[in-house]
Amino acid sequence: MLHAIIMAGGSGTRFWPASRRLRPKQLLALSGDRTMLQGTLERLGDLVPADRQMILTNRDLVPAVSEQLPQLPIENIVGEPCKRDTAPCIGLAAALVQHRDPDAIMAVMPSDHVIRSDEQFQSGLAAAEQLIIEDPTRIVTFGIRPTYAAESFGYIQRGGSIKAPGSIAAFDVESFREKPDRQTAQQYLDSGTYYWNSGIFVWRASTILDALESNAPEMFQNLSCIADAIGTNRYEEVLEKEFTAIQGTSIDYAVMEGYPNVTTIEAPFTWDDLGSWQSLSRLNEPDAHGNTVVGSHLGIDSSGCIIVTEKGHTIATIDVQDLIVVQTKDATLVAPKHAEERVREIVQRLGDQNLKDLL
Repeated sequence: MLHAIIMAGGSGTRFWPASRRLRPKQLLALSGDRTMLQGTLERLGDLVPADRQMILTNRDLVPAVSEQLPQLPIENIVGEPCKRDTAPCIGLAAALVQHRDPDAIMAVMPSDHVIRSDEQFQSGLAAAEQLIIEDPTRIVTFGIRPTYAAESFGYIQRGGSIKAPGSIAAFDVESFREKPDRQTAQQYLDSGTYYWNSGIFVWRASTILDALESNAPEMFQNLSCIADAIGTNRYEEVLEKEFTAIQGTSIDYAVMEGYPNVTTIEAPFTWDDLGSWQSLSRLNEPDAHGNTVVGSHLGIDSSGCIIVTEKGHTIATIDVQDLIVVQTKDATLVAPKHAEERVREIVQRLGDQNLKDLL
């Protein structure tokens, strides 16, 4: 059976001050009424029922996640003892899922992507599931056809075409490439044979565990100890000890870059990885002056701005251009759009000054 694994442990520091330690990006509603995490689960529709949906998150976020997703059994919200990147997160999920369903197929996805439409996403997952049924040793990933020379995404180089269900386009994977420089990204775009790496994967739980055993044996030993303790009164103690002992690394580095049987599906859906405040312009229609507004804004001779306010608060601007202005109840960010990467510096300084209430 198909199980959905949602990775929801990120901190979202580039979305400060709205994103905080106990309310990171995936728990925010950045477009519409539902949060990004809620949208991720709703996108699954009837393809994967709630009892086969699992959230992997920071242990401190379990109460907030549970509050947003009351339909999920509490045991399906798994709190990691510490941050250890995507490979240990996925390995833990695979061990838990395999304990419940030895033949489980896992669809693994981040919680902070914007994908449209739900129906196209479900058709893509269903096609990936069928490809796994046909070849249980296969790993399937989704490639996004690039629309510009992005330096902030990893890339997938496609090989030969393979037969896939319906009208789905699928290809062998030639290689995975790290985030490129501008010139290399342009070459990838021009070639027409590279996709953005969406970070969405489908595989059998047993397959990914076998791959971790072969490629990351030390990590696999820790995960095996955790797996042996599932369902016992030692589980929490063993999870704390063994997960903390793992040296964190990404699933791309641990498995994907060296795995011999990877298929990429050209995503039949639109996709956006919301990485910063400026990405809101791709989700929310700018006004006549090019301002992207989430909340209430009164502008005079103001253009090209990102304005975000909480309910009941209005931001007024006069004769400003290309600013990011974000208001919350206890902090306000004002920055030129070209400097938005430096939001992380603010978060770092708040930590250095022990201003925990603002983190």
